[in-house]
Amino acid sequence: MSLRINDIAPNFKAKTTQGSIDFHEWIGNSWAILFSHPKDFTPVCTTELGYMAKIEPEFTKRNAKLIGLSVDPVESHGKWVSDIEETQGATVKYPMIGDTDLNVAKLYNMLPAEEAGTSEGRTAATNATVRSVFIIGPDKKIKLMLTYPMTTGRNFDEIVRVLDSMQLTARENVATPVNWKPGEDVIIPTSVSDEAAKQKYPQGFKTHRPYLRTVSQVK
Repeated sequence: MSLRINDIAPNFKAKTTQGSIDFHEWIGNSWAILFSHPKDFTPVCTTELGYMAKIEPEFTKRNAKLIGLSVDPVESHGKWVSDIEETQGATVKYPMIGDTDLNVAKLYNMLPAEEAGTSEGRTAATNATVRSVFIIGPDKKIKLMLTYPMTTGRNFDEIVRVLDSMQLTARENVATPVNWKPGEDVIIPTSVSDEAAKQKYPQGFKTHRPYLRTVSQVK
């Protein structure tokens, strides 16, 4: 079964570097960033995990939790964390899932449901598609899905930016334009009439086209 935005994120129980979890219980009332890796001790992923460790406080202050995943065992993750700290200068404090039975990778369509076997003997190449980012809301629904090739490091600053947009648009009936950053103008949706917009934004707004209206960012 394929996953789409606004689907309920599949729940699972798994071992992590911080003990066993029930995913939905672990999320609680927070947002969650689930990001996966084809295999431990891979070069691009090493830099990514280190960078996420450095910017974890940015997610924490946005009420978002980080959780990594690799199909290798939790014991292997622990050794990888030491390499990450030494090479990237950052300590991984968020949990990392050991998906040795490939269950989570299959639930999230990163591997085919009919994929046989376990993590034993698999290579980064055979796990190439286990390289995704999912943003999941407090309502346990999938808000974003991204999949990257193994040779291209992910831009996790973009994940922070997207999270800012999602949290703003969840609070306010607005949308954000291309390359939007916090503090910049936002878009008034076409579902909001001009009359309603005038009442909501007495400071005024710009009408570029009847379908494109912008206003200074709401708080």
